[in-house]
Amino acid sequence: METVKRNKNDRVLYIRDLNISFKTAYGTVRAIRGVRLDLFKGETIAIVGESGSGKSVTVKTIMGILDSNGVIDSGQIVYHYTDKDGVEQEVDLVKMSQKDIRYKLCGKHIAMVFQDPMTSLDPTMTIGKQIMEPMREHYKISKEEAKTRVLKLLEEVGIDNPDKRFKQYPHELSGGMRQRVVIAIALACDPDVLICDEPTTALDVTIQAKILELIKDIQNKKGISVIYITHDLGVVAKVADYVAVMYAGRIVEKGKINEVFYDPRHPYTWGLLSSMPDTDTNSRRLFAIPGSPPNLMERVEGDAFALRNPYALNIDYKEEPPMYDVGGQHRVASWLADPRAPKVQLPAELVEKLEKMKKEAFKDDTN
Repeated sequence: METVKRNKNDRVLYIRDLNISFKTAYGTVRAIRGVRLDLFKGETIAIVGESGSGKSVTVKTIMGILDSNGVIDSGQIVYHYTDKDGVEQEVDLVKMSQKDIRYKLCGKHIAMVFQDPMTSLDPTMTIGKQIMEPMREHYKISKEEAKTRVLKLLEEVGIDNPDKRFKQYPHELSGGMRQRVVIAIALACDPDVLICDEPTTALDVTIQAKILELIKDIQNKKGISVIYITHDLGVVAKVADYVAVMYAGRIVEKGKINEVFYDPRHPYTWGLLSSMPDTDTNSRRLFAIPGSPPNLMERVEGDAFALRNPYALNIDYKEEPPMYDVGGQHRVASWLADPRAPKVQLPAELVEKLEKMKKEAFKDDTN
């Protein structure tokens, strides 16, 4: 896979040392712990990890839709964009109110596609009206002009007979078509950044592939940057330039797709890759990472993954590992990356799986 070159001047958004907690009746949950991430123009980043790892909380903060009991304790989310007068602007979203983020940036500059189209669409409004609303709000255009734009947009997202669909309600469309409508709403005001939160979870496999291809085509045509939130590494392999693996509110490994997929360094990443369903390997059992994530209401001592890590060292239980540079853009927060650590071999079954993934990727690239 050919990845986007990361030039600092093309950086659209960057997150630095982000810490977020939630106040609950039982105590404070430290949900996000020191997240650092960059997004560049035209790039696709995938943030992966188990449920509760902090993926969705991170992007909800970008969108200004953090839950009311959420508190940004520290950090920066800096967004670079060009305003309607053609002037370049740079804002720290952490310093903006959620209302200002939603009113000034959401839709026109940053948009989001949610995983369940039925909860994203208003069942009482026609498809056309739902797509027209953000256009008329941001561009102050007439109904006639908005309708013309909507019909064109419906065609762009692969919806046939747009005149008919324009007048229909969400319940009259299939799941795949509803998700295309949600994507159309997200693209209605030509955003720079598109966030896709598990956009294919509720769809069958054949429709999933079409939706992923659609987002990819639109990205290539419009040059937008995309953030995928997913636990499905199969999706990551198809769409991402860059991958960030999250565990217990922290990014534990990140790098270009080829670096993380074919040379994973963190035992948690090994577990995620090993647990991918595969009909080709010789193993008869599906791997599962033992144990469960830590309770983030309690103070995390050492490496949060230590208790589930069969390769854990003594220091893993005492001190949190720093982020090591392991070459290229590849970074990993694991004591195994320390030069003093013993050398650990990848599990044989994972080595076999990675070799087959490489061959499959090479075959796709040469077709």
